[in-house]
Parts: sequence; C-alpha cells; structure tokens
Amino acid sequence: MIVTGGTPATLAAKAATTTIPIVFILSTDPVEAGLVASLNRPGGNLTGVTGLNVELAPKKLELLHELLPAVTTLALLVNPTNAVAAENQARTVQAAARTLGLQLHVLHASTERDFDSVFASLVQLRAGALVIGSDLFFTSWSEQLAALAVRHAVPSIYQFREFAAAGGLMGYGGSITDWGRQAGIHTGRILAGAKPMDLPVQQATKVELFINLKTAKALGLDVPPMLLARADEVIE
Repeated sequence: MIVTGGTPATLAAKAATTTIPIVFILSTDPVEAGLVASLNRPGGNLTGVTGLNVELAPKKLELLHELLPAVTTLALLVNPTNAVAAENQARTVQAAARTLGLQLHVLHASTERDFDSVFASLVQLRAGALVIGSDLFFTSWSEQLAALAVRHAVPSIYQFREFAAAGGLMGYGGSITDWGRQAGIHTGRILAGAKPMDLPVQQATKVELFINLKTAKALGLDVPPMLLARADEVIE
C-alpha cells in the first residue's frame, strides 16, 4: 500500500508502480490531474479522497472582501510545482476578482525560503490581503505562514482550522480529519482484499469557516456580525 498527499506525490507514485495499490488525499480534481479515469470508476491501481478546497478558492477571496470592503488590491499565493492546482486557482480567483472589481496579484512559493520574498512583494504591491491557495505544501507550513501574516499585518485566509488556530485570520475549507478518516476507510478495504479500481473516489463535502477574533483585533479589524454568525468556530 502507498498512501499519498497532494498531486505531485500522487503523480510520482503513479509513475513508480502500476501494481501497488495507491490511496490519495487531494484538494484537486484527480480526473483533471490524469490520476484516474473517473470518480466512480477510477481504473488502475489508484483511488482515494478529494476535497473541495481548490474549487473554494474564489469564496476565500469573497470572504476577505466581505471583511475588508475598502481593500481593492489583494494577492493569491500558489505553489507552481503543483501546476494543476495553481493554474486552476489562479484562473478562478482572477475571475472572481474581476467580478468584484478587485486587482489581484498571483505570487509563487515552492520552498520555505520563498516566504520572506512573498511577504516583501506584498508590501511592494501594496496588497491589503492575502489568499493562500490550497496546497499540502502550504498546509505543512501553515503555522509559519500564519506567523508571517501576523508579523507583517497582512489579513490572510487559508483552508484549514490549523491556520486560524496558529494565528491566521481565517480558515475556510475542508477538514483534514474528515479527509484522513475517509482515506483510512479506503485503505482498510484494500488491505482486506478490495481492488482500488472497484472503490469510487470519495468526495469530501464538509466545509468549515474559522475566524481568529484575537488576530482580527490585533489587525484593527471589526468582523461584521453576519460573518461571525456564519463561522463554525470563533477563536478568541
């Protein structure tokens, strides 16, 4: 058994073997990424769980705009090594920005060393807020990204509760726990004798909103009551 997280790791595993069962956890469309033939009939030796986080990227921009209506220039951070997710998010968030009359700059980071230059660019571009694109690389560094966002006083949103709990302003997206549980069920079935090609890709549909009120106050932001009411958890 191989269990993978993210598109690059899953593509590498697929290239390495056509016989060992692979269970993936993704925030991108596995069909678009060329990993499976379809969600209902994956084919081959791969199956797994996919979430809605890439598709929710425009909503993250809308949430920041709702909180910061006076900010007209924002940025989106993507990982260029995860090309499918990066291109998808850049395209959809740019479209959302045009609809809202906002200017959006797309920034790139694929290593920890890139983060300082990203936040320096935010200052140069006068971007008033940051949407962090869905990517497992960013998930693994979510605490550091949250700390940098607070240090540079940049209102930011990422997909998971962990980002908000570490001091990020908002988290909006799927649940890591929920994804892991579903991937574990698939893994157990395969270890018991099921074939990946016979197990449909599971779509995790649970979406949660987290707001760190302490960070909002530190940034001098008043969170609208209607936005607070929609939060699954307010961190104080």
